[in-house]
Amino acid sequence: MAFNPTLMAFKAVAQLAQTLPAGAMHAASSVVTSAIPWVDAERRIIAERNLARSTGRILAPAEQATLVQQVFASYARYYTDTARLPTLTPAEVDRGFSYEGFEHIEDSVAAGQGTILVVPHLGGWEWAGSWLARVPGFAVTAVVEPLENDELREWMQGWREAVGMQVLPLGPGLGGELVQRLRANHVICLMSDRNLGDSGVEVDFFGERTHLPAGAATLALRTGARIVPLAVYHRGHVNHAVVEPPIVVEREGRLRADITRVTQAIAHRMEAQIRRAPTQWIVLQPNWPSDHAALAARRDGARQ
Repeated sequence: MAFNPTLMAFKAVAQLAQTLPAGAMHAASSVVTSAIPWVDAERRIIAERNLARSTGRILAPAEQATLVQQVFASYARYYTDTARLPTLTPAEVDRGFSYEGFEHIEDSVAAGQGTILVVPHLGGWEWAGSWLARVPGFAVTAVVEPLENDELREWMQGWREAVGMQVLPLGPGLGGELVQRLRANHVICLMSDRNLGDSGVEVDFFGERTHLPAGAATLALRTGARIVPLAVYHRGHVNHAVVEPPIVVEREGRLRADITRVTQAIAHRMEAQIRRAPTQWIVLQPNWPSDHAALAARRDGARQ
């Protein structure tokens, strides 16, 4: 087997997170990730642009630098908390989790038509998925970004299955499989603040036009499943979930228009979720056309 440095790095981080006390690992990983904004200028630029969007104001340089560091500290906290999950018992996962609004998920599961959790990349979302599978014992399916690194993909899939979630990669045939799982009353977790495929719809998100995934709206309109917004925040030593009332999903006209309307409603809910904790939002890739333009301008300037 060829040496796979990316896989080895992930395994090393996981081993450290599972060996060191949580506080020590959080402190160490925060120190390491604090260097990222200075060695990875493009991720720093995206973090700065997202903070401007989510705070709704122009930040002074000193405040911006502080908040960017907090974004990368959240990034470190997410990875170290996530890496610990396979070694924890259900009771330990439960002690590390708090929530409000859980009745919205309970009511949806009781209705029996399937539940779609729409989730932004905020705080400790994977902890919430593990808790749902291991404590109340729901059948939880998470849709994940496909990885080109085959060994890393297999390792990550095994890791997620070890913490209780069933995993499906984004790709051909996914829609049909998700319909079947919703009909079996699964809880489907869809990361909804970043479009990875070519089937998104254009919406307004933080005052700019961009494409967001259409999957949640399409599935709900096809199956009658409920769309339940969920955001998870780092709160002290625990991950705290805020579950909101379901988004209204009704047919009003042409299917494409209905999909766009429901996706826009999801986008507006996520804006509010992210504004509660802007430094815990860890989308660090370009997510708007203007992001791509800003990075292209930087690269052009660097070449001159």
